[in-house]
Amino acid sequence: MKQFKTVLFLLFATSVLSFGQFKLPELQFKYSALEPYVDSTTMYIHYNFHHAAYVSNLNKALEKYPELYKKDILQLIQGLDELPADIKTAVRNNGGGFYNHSFFWSVLAPAGTANMSPKMEKILVTNFKSVDAFKAEFEKAALGRFGSGWVWLIKEPSGKLRITSTPNQDNCFMPNAEVKGRPMLTLDVWEHAYYLKYRNKRADYAKAFWNVVNWTEVEKLIEQK
Repeated sequence: MKQFKTVLFLLFATSVLSFGQFKLPELQFKYSALEPYVDSTTMYIHYNFHHAAYVSNLNKALEKYPELYKKDILQLIQGLDELPADIKTAVRNNGGGFYNHSFFWSVLAPAGTANMSPKMEKILVTNFKSVDAFKAEFEKAALGRFGSGWVWLIKEPSGKLRITSTPNQDNCFMPNAEVKGRPMLTLDVWEHAYYLKYRNKRADYAKAFWNVVNWTEVEKLIEQK
């Protein structure tokens, strides 16, 4: 495993390492911390290759327009329609990939370290009738997303919580989003997020996800005005 990681690091250092405005955010847990639900090899590759590539490609897309370096990631993806036509798709795909993964890592935690509080449970019951009903609807959305994409628990402007999904690296901030709102929780359903451990069994991956949700962070996000 140590030799494998060394090879991966050398490949990463010579291919996707980027020195632009956007940086790969530091993980708040070790690659093995989500075991056995997310294996360390998948976590390592997902973070150091997939996420890092989005960061690198986003920076490359912005090189022609240095004035865009003044914008943060939300300003970029919310203002996609205002971007130069020749970089709009690159920013949509790679800016989305950068934001979505960064958010995803923030709502994960080692099993048993950030369990659902009674207050959080009450919030879900209020919005979805029961915690089990919420999980069932979320998992259904995960299985219903054809191909690659994301499942989201979002907070609508009205304050109501809602489950939705987006294709590819889209999210609910983008102008083309069918449903708009602030993310409270997300699950990456691209195959690279689960294929080494779960193969083609996305349903098993979605169920395992509940063991590593950082409910403390989700509750904090929901309570924000």
